[in-house]
Amino acid sequence: MAGYRELLRTPGVGRVIAAQLTARFPNGMTSLAILLHIEHVTGSYGAAGLVLAATSVGQAIAGPLTSRWMGVWGMRRVLTITLVICAASLTTLALVPMPVPYAMAVGALVGLSTPPVQSAVRTIYPKMVNSRQLTPLYSLDASLQEIIWILAPVLITFVATQAGTVPALLVIVVILIGGGAWFILSPEVGRVRIPRSRRGLGKVLTKPPVMLATAIGFLLVGSFGAVEAGVVATFSHGGLEAGLVLAVFSLGSLAGGLTFGHTPIGPWAMARRLAIVAIGLTLTMFSLNVWWLGGTLLLAGIGVAPALAVIFAMTSASVKFSETAEAYGWVGTGQLIGAAAGSAVAGFLIDGVGPQGAYFAAAAFCVLGLIVAIVFVRGFPDLRHRDPSPLPDTEPVHLPR
Repeated sequence: MAGYRELLRTPGVGRVIAAQLTARFPNGMTSLAILLHIEHVTGSYGAAGLVLAATSVGQAIAGPLTSRWMGVWGMRRVLTITLVICAASLTTLALVPMPVPYAMAVGALVGLSTPPVQSAVRTIYPKMVNSRQLTPLYSLDASLQEIIWILAPVLITFVATQAGTVPALLVIVVILIGGGAWFILSPEVGRVRIPRSRRGLGKVLTKPPVMLATAIGFLLVGSFGAVEAGVVATFSHGGLEAGLVLAVFSLGSLAGGLTFGHTPIGPWAMARRLAIVAIGLTLTMFSLNVWWLGGTLLLAGIGVAPALAVIFAMTSASVKFSETAEAYGWVGTGQLIGAAAGSAVAGFLIDGVGPQGAYFAAAAFCVLGLIVAIVFVRGFPDLRHRDPSPLPDTEPVHLPR
């Protein structure tokens, strides 16, 4: 923990971490709030699912696009424009009654305009700390983001059930504006300028580490989506158990990230960390008892933040600085699609064989990710004795004769 104290004493690091976590806090509330609101207005979970799907598609499309635009127009401009549009779209969805197709269009706009805070902050990090501190910083970031998934769903569910779904959406708007403004006005956001990428959109995916980070992120987060569906199906009539079990999963990730954040990242690091997650998720299939699920998900969670830290570090170390934001955008899009795929597969299996099917899907997604990490181990960079910062942007220099 002494290393983290040293890290947080680095000028600006604590402030930027707090600001970006606040700015991203709505990410843990928006989907659930939209689902509750549309179901309340229409009386149909099917309609709510359509609007939520449109929002997710918008987010998936926007990830690499808005991240790349930060290199063209600057971080502050892109973050501000998307923040304004997203806040206006959420307010419209909350206050204006509309048919489901129109709600889907507004939901898609919410997704398309989600501020690319995650891509921005992970592009800034290498400019804030030295190379020795960068890997622990990625791990700390991956660990602390679990706070979002522990607190945000509980908070928004409480507001929606006690005050209504309209106030719940408006609370998200307030946090979105406040947290977004705090992050945008941070001095580091103004100081760091992303060079314009000279390569076409999507070319960054031709780099094996970026493709591996995107693919494994898809499979790892797909397992999370399946777990969430399984836990909800298991305790649908059990009160607080579902929320508590999912919170234990996140607490395991938080503990794992803080404990193993300083571990050097070699080519086999991803496989070892995914193995912990895979073992825990495989054990969930043996019992639906709340204590068993809590214990096995706590074990699985220990490997989650460390695995995400590898994804962030390998992405950063494998691309030029001008490509970092877009690369993180693609990684984020892979994770969004993975969450949707995991939830969908788990849903079909729950209907067919019961909640155990969801845990089978979660384990299968993670085991497949582990197989990818083992088979393509040569594609993972060895960062044990190497600076994980992005590669410098260079261009020919013409010297006078």
